[in-house]
Amino acid sequence: VLKSMHQNGLTLPVIAKPDIGERGTQVEKINNEQELQSYLQTNNCNFLIQEYIDFEIELGVFYYRFPDQTTGTISSIVKKEFLQVTGDGESTLGELITRYPRAGFQFDRLSLKLNYTSIPQKGEKVLLEPIGNHCRGTTFLNANHLIDSKLTSVFDTISKQIPGFFYGRYDLRCKNMEDLKEGKNIKILELNGAGSEPGHIYQPGYSIFRAWRALLFHWKILYLISIQNHKKGIPYMRFSEAKVKYHEHQLLKKRK
Repeated sequence: VLKSMHQNGLTLPVIAKPDIGERGTQVEKINNEQELQSYLQTNNCNFLIQEYIDFEIELGVFYYRFPDQTTGTISSIVKKEFLQVTGDGESTLGELITRYPRAGFQFDRLSLKLNYTSIPQKGEKVLLEPIGNHCRGTTFLNANHLIDSKLTSVFDTISKQIPGFFYGRYDLRCKNMEDLKEGKNIKILELNGAGSEPGHIYQPGYSIFRAWRALLFHWKILYLISIQNHKKGIPYMRFSEAKVKYHEHQLLKKRK
């Protein structure tokens, strides 16, 4: 694996993730050869190795475009606030975590990879989880105020380079918002298709009724895009194909 990584210009740390994923299951930041060997031994599914990006800002940008149109729509942007605590110079890391409910829910899992007895300096921010998934403690913030025609144009350009792509969410990192709207210093971590969600609905305090409305809106868009593609000769997914995908996800969840 290391040889293949080096041949493809990758160096540690890297991100390892299953080729078919769900909510961050088995996605890990690999810092050294020992962690890589451990990952190889404990994961028996096909997985990907990709560059670890340390750009400060991580976003989920939901984009769709109808096949008969040249301009698309950004319908959702979620900004991810990573799980972290701030030291006071006296408390141990474990104590800081138990005081922060969002981190406390992750206590048992985090205890496997963090030194809970260490004492962070006053004002020191300690990143607890580098993977930006909601179920792993990341706070999702509604950033729809960032949507404008300039940003839509950036994602029109990106999306038209992907054959057959009309609907889904880009998970990406960027250096700053100015670069994002200029279409530079952007690293795409994942492109999620028909199964993706508009992440802004997970903003703390966001009404469940508004969330349901957003989901129904996106599912209708997906339905309409599917009809247009079908008219162009692209077949609908058969039930047997969907059943296989479902069972693959169930197997992955059992390995968690």
